[in-house]
Amino acid sequence: MKAAIEKADILIEALPYIRKFQHKVIVVKCGGRQMLNEDIINNIVHDIAFMNCVGLNPVLVHGGGPSINDQLRKSGQKIEFHQGQRVTDERTLGVVVKELGRLNKEMVGKIGQLGAKARGLDGTTGKVILAQKLGRQGKNIGFVGKIAAIKKGFLKELLANNFVPVISPLGKGRDGQIYNINADMAAAGIAAKLGAWKLVLLTDVQGIMYDQSDDNSLISTLKVSEVSGLIKRKVIQEGMIPKVNACIAALKKGVKKTHIINGSIPRSLLLEIFTDEGIGTQIIK
Repeated sequence: MKAAIEKADILIEALPYIRKFQHKVIVVKCGGRQMLNEDIINNIVHDIAFMNCVGLNPVLVHGGGPSINDQLRKSGQKIEFHQGQRVTDERTLGVVVKELGRLNKEMVGKIGQLGAKARGLDGTTGKVILAQKLGRQGKNIGFVGKIAAIKKGFLKELLANNFVPVISPLGKGRDGQIYNINADMAAAGIAAKLGAWKLVLLTDVQGIMYDQSDDNSLISTLKVSEVSGLIKRKVIQEGMIPKVNACIAALKKGVKKTHIINGSIPRSLLLEIFTDEGIGTQIIK
């Protein structure tokens, strides 16, 4: 009986948040090593399906770097990065498109099995992300792109019909060329264009921490004005920098709140959105 009461208490705690976020757009980005772990993916899609079923409008953006690397190794192709961007020649782009398409279909299927409607958008149609080639960055990095525009009309239509859009970070140029885009920045751009209430980036660490070896050093709330100082002190470094930059870009374009949380924790999305304490780091203006 005690356990049942505790479960009911959790639902009561969630009620004001369900009311607050009714029909609000919540953009969630997952990727990295999460995409290789079946249990983690199942947890994420369960949370997304729950959000959809209680009246929120989740949008899921996914990467697939480690899966792409595995496929490149199997085919004997070179894996190369430059300034955090995957060097993407024509052969590599073919693997990226194929693997992101596979992951996209897989996640759409999992969400559908949970009773929510999902629609996969693999980026190659140009229905969502209009891209342009990224500058040379001191080196020719191939078919790597940046967002030129987000076409929100189709996304709005899907959300109005209670679909969960599942989007891979590929964009189509005006010349018909497909470009590989950083998934964090793709999620930030989509969140901004849709006027999302929240952008949530799922990673495999607790959030931003003063000391990575101390679990009690988590920064629960971070203001944009504090970011540059933390980068100089190397509290924010390496792979966390582009995630923080994506959050800042989204906030500057009207997204209300951004979050970096550990997607490996079961129910992490629900804990962040529907409880008083939340988890991870929220970045605010």
